[in-house]
Amino acid sequence: MQPIQEQFIEFSLNANVLRFGEYETKAGRLSPYFFNAGLFNTGKLLDELGAFYAKTLLAARDAGKIEFDMIFGPAYKGIPLAASVAMNLARLGCDVPWAFNRKEAKDHGEGGVIVGSPLKGKVVIIDDVISAGTSVRESVKIIQANGAEPAGVLIAVDRMERGGNAVEMTETSAVQDVEKSFGFNGVSIINLNDLLAFMDGTSDAAKTASKYKDSVAAYRNKYGA
Repeated sequence: MQPIQEQFIEFSLNANVLRFGEYETKAGRLSPYFFNAGLFNTGKLLDELGAFYAKTLLAARDAGKIEFDMIFGPAYKGIPLAASVAMNLARLGCDVPWAFNRKEAKDHGEGGVIVGSPLKGKVVIIDDVISAGTSVRESVKIIQANGAEPAGVLIAVDRMERGGNAVEMTETSAVQDVEKSFGFNGVSIINLNDLLAFMDGTSDAAKTASKYKDSVAAYRNKYGA
């Protein structure tokens, strides 16, 4: 695990965005951990979150995983994320356009469903997590309909669990499904393996989180891709 991943986990724990306990997922599974990016709900937290995204995206670009000309945030959670990522990329010397979509087309003013820069070139989708991949699929349709190329998706957490529900499961994870469907890479700041590795650490946060390691490991064994 790299320093940025450890820092992000501590950041998420301190913000009470990453929590441990028992939570029911959309798939009806009882998960021992929960990540709610909507709780990065102050200017400072959102700015710091965007910095983690921006550094991860540039590292993926430098590693040859993603090429991009601009970023796109799907409504609604992706909108503030994309804005923060764009600002943090600019601070790091990579000033690129960004855009987001409306849920309903505007029939006056500039009209249309796209707000911000026109979609063009290679476009990276910015989101919090990928559950069923619905948001990514909708984003891909929008990007392609505007003559641009979806070039990848960047998320905060890859849960690394198989699609489906508590009983019926696919062979691959939601992120892997998206990669296979669209032929581009999914990149995350952290994944489930990073979280388990963090729990072996010596920091106070790691020691507190380690109480849940067995339940998190059992969940990965049951649902992991």
